[in-house]
Amino acid sequence: MAGPPASPAPIEGADPRLYNADLAPTPESHKTWRWTSIAALWVGMVVCVPTYMLSAGMVEQGMSWWQATLTVLLGNVVVLLPMMLVGHAGTKHGIPFPVLLRSSFGTIGANVPAILRGLVACGWFGIQTWVGGSAIYTMINALAGDAIAGAALPVLGIDPGQALCFVAFWALHVFFITYGTESIRWLETLAAPFLIAMGIALLVWAYVRAGGFGAMLSTPSQFGVGQPREGQFWSVFFPNLTAMVGFWATLSLNIPDFTRFCRTQRDQALGQALGLPPTMALFAFIGVAVTSATVVIFGEAIWDPVALLGRMGGWAVVVALFALVIATLTTNLAANVVAPSNGFSNIAPDKISFRMGGYITAGLGLVMFPWKLLESTEGYIFTWLVGYSALLGPIAGILVSDYFLVRKTELDVPDLFRARGRYRFDGGWNWRALVALGLGVAPNVPGFLAQAGAIDGAGAVLEAIYTYAWFVGFGVSLTVYALLMRVAPPPGA
Repeated sequence: MAGPPASPAPIEGADPRLYNADLAPTPESHKTWRWTSIAALWVGMVVCVPTYMLSAGMVEQGMSWWQATLTVLLGNVVVLLPMMLVGHAGTKHGIPFPVLLRSSFGTIGANVPAILRGLVACGWFGIQTWVGGSAIYTMINALAGDAIAGAALPVLGIDPGQALCFVAFWALHVFFITYGTESIRWLETLAAPFLIAMGIALLVWAYVRAGGFGAMLSTPSQFGVGQPREGQFWSVFFPNLTAMVGFWATLSLNIPDFTRFCRTQRDQALGQALGLPPTMALFAFIGVAVTSATVVIFGEAIWDPVALLGRMGGWAVVVALFALVIATLTTNLAANVVAPSNGFSNIAPDKISFRMGGYITAGLGLVMFPWKLLESTEGYIFTWLVGYSALLGPIAGILVSDYFLVRKTELDVPDLFRARGRYRFDGGWNWRALVALGLGVAPNVPGFLAQAGAIDGAGAVLEAIYTYAWFVGFGVSLTVYALLMRVAPPPGA
């Protein structure tokens, strides 16, 4: 988990409401990451249970193994482009995501997208914590004969044992937020191999039980001729592609939090290209192959690896679940604490440190009832992933538009920390960015409300637009922002 640069150089005239050591630009002497560092970071974040569940969930919806794997690969190739573009600013100027936002939204307005990104990260923090807690719950029951299994609690919808394991795993995160994640850096280097080994072990087990790859991967696509969902492939493919882009729409925004430590643009671009799409495709294949095998072995698709391990039984399961817990802990700290911690710190740098931002993240992740998002693939993919991509796509569009089309990659970094610098706009707010954000989000709101069940329906056109939520929001906001900055340019900016 990346932290702030040590001993950053002071910025003359920096406002304490905009500056602290956590947000300060990374000095050249601390830009030490090579392409291997950023690639390793991606491997560590990609190899996690939600990745497995996303690809496996596509099989449950009717895709064949190769259709699901290809969808995952294509989605990651698509999101790689904005990831590299936004990451460029971190490497060139050494600034984290919340500070980059000031260039387009203003020194105060930057808090709006930073908080939106932080809230999504809190949701992911809760999901990963729930996954790890579930693994602990399954492991204890496997060792003690379902000793802590029980009836579901009212309101929560989970039993006391599940709630206790969730809170215990959450408390472990808080411990490392308090004492610093550097203390478990050695675990971060081991976590990804642990989970990869577990995935390969699952693949071998499925291979043996299903009678080889032929039987494992023989489950046909449900969209073919004569199949139950004949002719419906594209109606499932495009929402899943959008969800796949949405899966990393979070990191495509705050990737400067990590690329600020890269030595060169080649390092950040090559590291991301080698660390993200190939690893996602590989782990996606493991997920879909094992899930396809469960159809042969158990007669149903089991897309949750924790639930699958619980069905398998034995001491090997305990070892696998322990590895899963460690991997989930390190992945969660890297992927879902850095962005919100920086974002919340950006609200009041003189009062909220990176550590305090981590406490806020943990608190919100606790009360979001993350297990509700994982009750079905419909809720996980179409409501959660596609839904927040409708919110984050426009922010990415504005960042790319401002940095490349308006600024031509040139920023006055010291002014990003000055209350009366060129990025003050109108009292700290750039209304052009806020208008572009609103117009980018608006087309997807009716479709989201219909998908979430808040309204009965939004009409065929608006529901179809929601299918492409990230793409629509990205394109609309990018275009609107560039036009507004041209026809109504702010003075001095």
